[in-house]
Order: sequence, then structure tokens, then C-alpha cells
Amino acid sequence: MNAPMNSLSRRQMLHTASCGFGYLAMSGMVGAATLDARPPRLRARAQRVIFLNMAGGPAQMDTFDYKPQVGKNPHGGSVAEFKRRGKSGLWVSELLPNIARHADKLCVLNAMTADTSIHAQSMLQLHTGDRLRPCPSMGAWVAYGLGTENQNLPGFISFNTAKPAEYSAAQLPPVFGGTPIGVNGEDMSRATISNIQGDHLPLSVKRRQLDLIQAMNHDHLKLRGDDAQLEGVIQTMELGFRMQASAPDLLDLSKESKATLERYRVGKNYAAGTCKGSDFGRQCLLARRFCEAGVRFIEITHGSWDQHTDHRRDLTANCATTDAPIAALLDDLDERGLLEDTLVVWGGEFGRPGLTPGKDKDQTGHQHRAFTFWLAGGGVKSGHVHGSTSENGEIPVDGNVHFRDLHATILHLLGLDHENLALVSGGRRIRLTGLQGGSIVKSILA
Repeated sequence: MNAPMNSLSRRQMLHTASCGFGYLAMSGMVGAATLDARPPRLRARAQRVIFLNMAGGPAQMDTFDYKPQVGKNPHGGSVAEFKRRGKSGLWVSELLPNIARHADKLCVLNAMTADTSIHAQSMLQLHTGDRLRPCPSMGAWVAYGLGTENQNLPGFISFNTAKPAEYSAAQLPPVFGGTPIGVNGEDMSRATISNIQGDHLPLSVKRRQLDLIQAMNHDHLKLRGDDAQLEGVIQTMELGFRMQASAPDLLDLSKESKATLERYRVGKNYAAGTCKGSDFGRQCLLARRFCEAGVRFIEITHGSWDQHTDHRRDLTANCATTDAPIAALLDDLDERGLLEDTLVVWGGEFGRPGLTPGKDKDQTGHQHRAFTFWLAGGGVKSGHVHGSTSENGEIPVDGNVHFRDLHATILHLLGLDHENLALVSGGRRIRLTGLQGGSIVKSILA
């Protein structure tokens, strides 16, 4: 016997109606604020961010911070060969020949610092500014401050993500949280946005179905007065419906040319040791497409840099996997006039100590006191190196940049004031740069 209509809960109705996108809104995108595009408070040099998350700790001394052997005693340093690249003469490893073509576009930060060498805590600090407590992710803050340029798409997308805390809205309205595409090593060729597609009903019928649900929501809202969560449900269900028209086409690479797929190395992985297949090339190409479509913050992840026992083998595989796709992304952004107002950020939660000849063979550890990030486009100097480290790369010598300073600088480039982009929750003032605050690295601004 069928249950009477009034025995169904609102959650059950939303879960079964309109291919589930209503339930998606209820479960993960509730919030009172909107994603309407908002002008920045300050002068903005960048309109959006692409964050290339090199999770696991890329070896800075074998990629961008050249440390040859000097003096009589062997010390930790580079095992990869380096060359000066471009007119700027930036040192770039021979393991990254394609990125090396873009040396004159890069702004290299060679004295980055984090507070801990514990992977999970440092990765959380990189994303949220806090290594212990849940706080809004960097992408969520950007979406909160600026909204989205395309009302049919979220403000923040996270590809090949691992932990929800890294793309969470936390204390912000959840509508600003990242929309994950590909989770925990899922095949990226099949990764999609859950609960926005379904062929069981024509779009016109889905619209009528949603209108009915929204009418009930509005009636319910009248009885409850100011209900931020319910208002958020109404807004985000509309976004879920609109996403049906845009997101599936953006995820479909079938119309991309064979040459483009080859440039990005779509579907090609160089798996070895810690380096696992993540179809990084597909992520980079999708990042370009979502960037063009107006998504404000896009994160893509290669989570294979945690190399300890076979440093040379795993480093070579990680570089081979990421080098050509990143170079293709920079090529396309530049050629399409997007790099000027798109800030590209490359880096991981910390770095690695260099190998000492004749000592550690092929084993490395964690290095959080001095490591490397690079930026490109979006108002930063090009062909520029900021900061330096000691001969063995263990400590910063000058130009030290903490994660808080990086966050402050990224927000500043987007026209957001890191000191006042904040909220109060549980009696505590929360912002991306934390209680201590950060300093804008003004010397890297173009």
C-alpha cells in the first residue's frame, strides 16, 4: 500500500524529486547569502584563481630552488640538473622542460614557511589558514567576497579532491563551499557533479516540479519568518536547476581537438611509486573551460608528491605527469587573454630536504621551514624570484612568506581586504589570515 503524501518528510520529497538536485541543495548548499557577482572593495588585478595543489610536499630543490654543491663538505641540495630559463634567467629543473618555457611568466617564492611538517595539519592551514580547527576554505572566502561570474555555475570548484575540510565553507553559508568533481582518486573521465543530471523527465517538467517545491518553500518561509537556512535552500535549488544547462557541457571534452587533448596529455598518467594516476591533464583542461565560463576559484590536485624512499624515481614521475598539462594551461590562458586577470598558484603543504651526496641515498623527509610556491598572471611580477634560502635549503635567508602572507596577497590581488573579510562565529572572529593576520607581499605586485 502506498504511503499517504503527508507521511513523506520534506527531505524525502527533495531526495526523490527532480533527479535529486533538491536534495543536493538541502544537504550541501544551504545558505542565506547569494552567489551574485559583487564588485571588489579594492582595486582588483585578478578576477579569478586557479590553484594547482601539489599535495604531499613537492621537492623545491629539484624543481625551482636550485642548490648546487658548494664548499668542501657535501650538503643537502639538488639532485636534478638545472638551467637558467628565458630572458629572466630563472633557474628551473630539467625535469620540467615545458613549464620552463614559461619562466618569464612565473613569480617564484623561494622562502615559503608553514607552521608544521604534519601533512594533514599543514594542508588544512594552506587551505583554511588554521591547522587545527575547521574554517572556511580559501575558495569559499573568495566566493563569499566576490560571488560567481556565471549564475549557472558555483563560485568554487574542486577537482580530484580528498578531504571535505579542504573545500568546506565551514562557518560561512554552505553555498560558498567548493563543489567537488572527482573524489578520492575517482576516474576523472567519469567524474561529474552529483544530482544535476537525469533523463527521466523533460526539462520543462522538471521546471514545473521545482516550481511546485519552491512554492511550498516560500509558503513555509512565510510561517517561519527570517530563516537563513530555508532562504538558502530556495536560492541553491535554483542554482542546482540552472547547473543542468551548463555543467554537463563543460565536463564533456568530446568536442576538444585531438591536438588539444594531446597538449594537455588527457588520459595519460606516469604512474610510479607514490605517483598515482589522477588524469591531471584532464583536470587542467577542465580548469581552463570552467575559468572561461566564469567560475571564480578552481582547484586541481595532484596528490602524489609524498615521496620518501625512492626520491629520484617518484620525482621524475610526478614532474612528467604535471609538466606538460600545466604548460598547456598557461599557453591557453595567455593566448586567450585570460592570464592577465587569472591568478595561477602552484604549491603544496610544504617541501622536502635535499639529498646529501653519499649519505641518505634516495631518501627524503619533510621540510616546512623553507619551500617553494610560484604564481603567474593576475597582477604579479613575471620572471621574478622573491626570497632565498640557505645553501642547503634548510632555512629562509630573506623574503620569508608564511601561508598567512600568501593568503593576504591572493585576496589583495582579487580586490579583497584580508583584515575585514571576516565573520564572527561562537564569539570568535574568523578570517583566512587568522588571528595573527598576514602581510601583503607588495614586492611581488606588478
